[in-house]
Formats: sequence, structure tokens, C-alpha cells
Amino acid sequence: MRTIKGPGVFLAQFAGDEAPFNSLKGLAGWAADKGFKGVQIPTWDRRVIDLEQAAESQGYVDEIKGTLDEHGLVVTDLASHLQGQLVALHPSFNLPADSFAPAKVHRDPKARQDWAVNQLFCAAKASRRFGLDRHTTFSGTLLWPYFYPYPQWPDGLISDGFDELARRWRPILDAFDQEGVDVCYEIHPTEDLHDGLTFEMFLERVDNHARCNIMYDPSHLVLQSIDYLAYIDHYHQRIKTFHVKDAEFRPTGKTGAYGGYQPWVRRAGRFRSPGDGEVDFGAIFSKLTGYGFDGWAVLEWECCLKNSEDGAAEGARFIRDHIIQVSDRAFDDFVKSGTDRSVNNEILGI
Repeated sequence: MRTIKGPGVFLAQFAGDEAPFNSLKGLAGWAADKGFKGVQIPTWDRRVIDLEQAAESQGYVDEIKGTLDEHGLVVTDLASHLQGQLVALHPSFNLPADSFAPAKVHRDPKARQDWAVNQLFCAAKASRRFGLDRHTTFSGTLLWPYFYPYPQWPDGLISDGFDELARRWRPILDAFDQEGVDVCYEIHPTEDLHDGLTFEMFLERVDNHARCNIMYDPSHLVLQSIDYLAYIDHYHQRIKTFHVKDAEFRPTGKTGAYGGYQPWVRRAGRFRSPGDGEVDFGAIFSKLTGYGFDGWAVLEWECCLKNSEDGAAEGARFIRDHIIQVSDRAFDDFVKSGTDRSVNNEILGI
């Protein structure tokens, strides 16, 4: 067993256009003041990082590490959710998702996809320069408009969709493998990899690729009524990154899992600050520790009620209080009798 690292914080939800949130230096000072020890960097946000430069320049990467070190911080991992989304995107999302990419590739799905794939190649190289061995992203979605089987799916639609998803991601997984970095897909509604079965379908099609892994976020499982603790039992060998995000699911006589097109505060399933929802994080930290998870516990703060400053401060404390410092000895060593094979044989009557 190993002690989980933390607390870390995903900077995506806090970056903004006003100081201190408009630069890595400002965010680093803010995160350290809140009590965090690591930061997960959103690679699409040029206020925080220039991904292309990080892929090519060790000096640039060392500057970032130095900026963080001044505040007692390290990089937990790099994240490419927006770019990963664009690796595989159903045409119905073309216009809404254009904002994820530079203006030069807007309204040009092929150019946008090529840009996204190159971004992932850069992320693999940049991760290696940072000395990281895991990376978090989204799988993208070719099939989400068809998650409910009506109108009835044409024969082979789902299989063909997953075949194409695997075809697009296989070269990216190979590129990460060359850099010694795992790809951790956040299991998330609207992504083709949104539960255990869809992850298995994809994993089979990439030949159980060693770099194909999971970013575990229990909130997305709660909102699907998935047993988020049993999920760890099934997939702990593939869980390499971990978001601490809470949620609650409160179905009523009027709405349930689909949300009724309501704003977050009125949805049956909604995200909450850690400790304010229904996720049993004590059990999660126990399971991950027992299975030897050696990554970071990273706060992804999203809450429809609480303000972000309180959420960040409380989140850092929440994670710190839930990390289990692994014991270096068994609790009952004081009654240990030692090893004597002859005594064992006598006890067994052999």
C-alpha cells in the first residue's frame, strides 16, 4: 500500500481574466495559500501554459516547475479535456465545440481534429519533460446522440462507432507509450467512455493497450446511479488519476437522471463541494489506498450553490483529512509469535 498524494487542485475551474487567476504565478500563490500541494494544469489555457512550447523546450518546462516550487507546489499531471473532446466529435456538436479550439480551425471539422490530435502528441512530450507518468483527458464522443436506443439503432452502429474511436486514439496511445506516460480517460457523461462497459468496449478495441487507463471521478458515477465503490473493485488496476468531486442524486416525481433541461441547481443530479453531497469519500480513500493507488487526490471544484473560494479552502482541508497515512507495520505486531515451522506442524498435527 501507498499513501495517496495530496491535496491537489485542478486549475481549470479557477483560471480567469483577473489577478491572481490570470497567470500561473498568481494561481500558484493562491493555491498554496489555500493549502494545496499540487496543481493539475489545463493545457488548453494559454494563461497557464503554452503546450507547444512545453513539448519542445525543457527550459520552459523548468521555468514552470520553478514558479510552482517557489510556492511549495508541483504538477500533478497535465490535462487535455477540451483537445481530447475534439479528437472524436459527432457533427451535432460542431458549432458548440468550436470554442474549444483556435479560431483558425473553426467551422472546419477536419482541421480542428488534426489540431486536437497534434495537441495530444504535444501533451505526451510535455508530460515527459515534466517528469510525469500519467495524463488526463476526454475520449470524445461519436455516439452520445444515440445513447438512448430510440429511434432504434441501425445494426452495427455502436460497434462501428467504437471501432472508429479506437482507430483515432490508437496512434495517440502509442505516442504516449513512447514517452512513458499513461492516458487516463475521465469517465464522464457525453463522452463515449462514460461507464465501465463503454471503457471495456474501447479497451478491447485498442488491444488492452497498457497506456489506456481511467481518471476516476465518483460524481459522474453517482449521477448515473452506478455503484462507484464497486467500480474501484472492477477497475482499480486501470485507475491512475483521481478527481475529488462530490455530487447528489435527488430524483423526484417530476425529473430524474436526464435533468429535464433544467439549470444545475434544479436538476435531480447535481455537483456539490466535497462533503456537501452523498459520495462516501472515506470508503473511496480506503479502497484506493488498499489497492495501492499511488497518484494524487485532486480537487475538481464544481458546485451549483457554494462560492469557489470557500469550496477551494474547504476542499483542500477535506482531501488532507481523508488521506490515509499508510502504516509501516501491522497493528497487531505486538502479539506476533514469530515463525517456527516445527511449532506450525505441531499446531496442525502433522
